[in-house]
Amino acid sequence: MDAQSKDVRPGDVVPLGEAVRVWARIAALSFGGPAGQIALMHRILVEEKRWIGDTRFLHALNFCMLLPGPEAQQLATYVGWLLNRTLGGVIAGVLFILPGAAAILGLSIIYALYGQLAPVEALFFGLKAAVLAIVVQAVVKIGQRALKNGVMIAVAAVSLVAIYAFDVPFPVIVAAAGLIGFIGGRQGISAFAPGGGQGRIGAHVEDADTVLGLDVPAHARPDRGFRFAVAAILMILWLGPVALLYAVFGPDNVFAEISAFFSMLAVVTFGGAYAVLAWVAQAAVETFGWLKPGEMLDGLGLAETTPGPLIMVTQFVGFLAAFREATGLPPVLAGILGAGLTTWVTFTPCFLWIFLGAPYVERLRGNRALSAALQTITAAVVGVILNLSIWFSLHVLFGEVVTVAAGPLAVDLPVPATLDPLAAALTAATLVAVFWLRIGVTWVLGGSALAGLALWALGLGG
Repeated sequence: MDAQSKDVRPGDVVPLGEAVRVWARIAALSFGGPAGQIALMHRILVEEKRWIGDTRFLHALNFCMLLPGPEAQQLATYVGWLLNRTLGGVIAGVLFILPGAAAILGLSIIYALYGQLAPVEALFFGLKAAVLAIVVQAVVKIGQRALKNGVMIAVAAVSLVAIYAFDVPFPVIVAAAGLIGFIGGRQGISAFAPGGGQGRIGAHVEDADTVLGLDVPAHARPDRGFRFAVAAILMILWLGPVALLYAVFGPDNVFAEISAFFSMLAVVTFGGAYAVLAWVAQAAVETFGWLKPGEMLDGLGLAETTPGPLIMVTQFVGFLAAFREATGLPPVLAGILGAGLTTWVTFTPCFLWIFLGAPYVERLRGNRALSAALQTITAAVVGVILNLSIWFSLHVLFGEVVTVAAGPLAVDLPVPATLDPLAAALTAATLVAVFWLRIGVTWVLGGSALAGLALWALGLGG
């Protein structure tokens, strides 16, 4: 492609119209979680289009890994900004979200209106087993990558005990792990040495052989005045609605609670969606009372089957919270407003992090302390996701769970007599499918949901 084509606006690297079509294509195909989404972007942007090369792509990915929020969506925003300036970044990031947001909203409405029907309950009965197996798979995959030595294993173990037994807030765990890793990296302790970052994703393409080439575009160079203006606008767009809702309706209003909680979530979502789901689930169920325990699993199942970031499950939570708690509005309308508000405060900060930090990304290259901080956070995330799998297991397999407390220690324990043998059998089958048969996520989710429906049809479950 000729970067100097008359179709290219001044300052753009590729024609904006073609970029929009490519980002829409990526958004429509972005199933399979962040690993699959990143691989898809590499195949299209690097191997097929050759708009950017491997070195720049991986460097951008490593930068996005340092940020809170969904790394795949932020990577799309970063590359869109690199190719077509701020407008390109906004378009790439928004398009990456839209298909999943529309799908989750539609499914949330169906769930809220018809979720109590026996066939629908049966589908979700089967879906819960698949989701549990997928979460366990996430623990194993991330653990294999992150727990490289005894120190990292200890970080994961302490994180698990802290969140499961002592109810330490997730943000505190993230901050503590990051601080430990940062200090360890600065001190040159071998256990915190970088593990080499991201490996090769697909066919290698040299930066010099791409449309962008080796040069840094003029708009990608630091401009403090412009960056400050963009950051100020995004901060107002993000936190303005939060302040307005608090001022007008007060802190006990469900929309104010949604805006504040998910704004805080947007700042601490290091390590991917699985890392914060336990915190979201416990807050939504136990603190706010928005959802029942099993419903968080239903929402995660919906998010697994739709394109876009997995963190989009928060939209499901926001919808049900407003659907049930808002007064003075038709429930479906309130749910739509709650879902939109959740998505807004969850993803607006993602654009802030990219547009504010991307021009300085070269300064992060090879920074041992920052790499060690991220690495240690990832190790802590293993413990947090293991807590999520335990929490989900208790509520999938047992009909009753009790909390046993002794001083600051409080643990949830199942009542053995309430074990659901059908749920246990279906969960075991999905674990075999995921770990031994290595069946894809989509097939496991679909097969498990159909199995739940078949059990209901036979009068056995659901």
